[in-house]
Amino acid sequence: MPTTQKTLLFLSGFVTSLGSVVVICSILGTQEWVTSTIVFTDAISNGTIVITYGLFRGMSAQDLNEGLQDLDKNFEVLGTLGNSSQKSLHLVAVIFLILSLGASVLSSVFTFYNSISNPYQTFLGPMGVYTWNGLSASFVFLTMLLFVGNTESNHLSEELSQKLYPDTVNKRTTHTYGYSFWLILLVILLNIVTVVIIIFYQKARYQQKQEQRKPLEYAPRDGILF
Repeated sequence: MPTTQKTLLFLSGFVTSLGSVVVICSILGTQEWVTSTIVFTDAISNGTIVITYGLFRGMSAQDLNEGLQDLDKNFEVLGTLGNSSQKSLHLVAVIFLILSLGASVLSSVFTFYNSISNPYQTFLGPMGVYTWNGLSASFVFLTMLLFVGNTESNHLSEELSQKLYPDTVNKRTTHTYGYSFWLILLVILLNIVTVVIIIFYQKARYQQKQEQRKPLEYAPRDGILF
């Protein structure tokens, strides 16, 4: 059976790993990734289009300076994009986030297993926890980079606008990233905290081993021989 110290530390790691799972699920399920305000003109009017969306769903609204504006629209992101480079990059970002979720789930399993068992010398021990948290942080960071690149450089919002309002001509776009996007940083922080907890455990374990060796190292040689 593991010591009380090990149980408490690995249970703490389990809590932070489980926290990252919950946060990633929230990121996947919410739509507040980015809000894009697009200034446009068409044949009879001009104004702005405001598009707010996440990885799967979004909503758009028009604000016209004159003329009759369309009703607010709810849309599916991947379905609206059709076959385009924006869709491909967006799909890769979704896949990386799902991989991050899987790695966080495995980190939760490993930390909980270590709190009730002693698989220290195998991959099921701290090395496995380090691996899954490193992968989770890497995958979620790649998701962040891909989404920003797709939005800023590959004009994801403008492509969505053109699909939703094909008769408009986009003039200028500004982006504001929402809480769903910034929660990615919380996932990375939770991954780091999990790793730090396990490093603290390994350091404490090493110090305990060193203290157990000291009585033998400083004992009289005759006593050791006896």
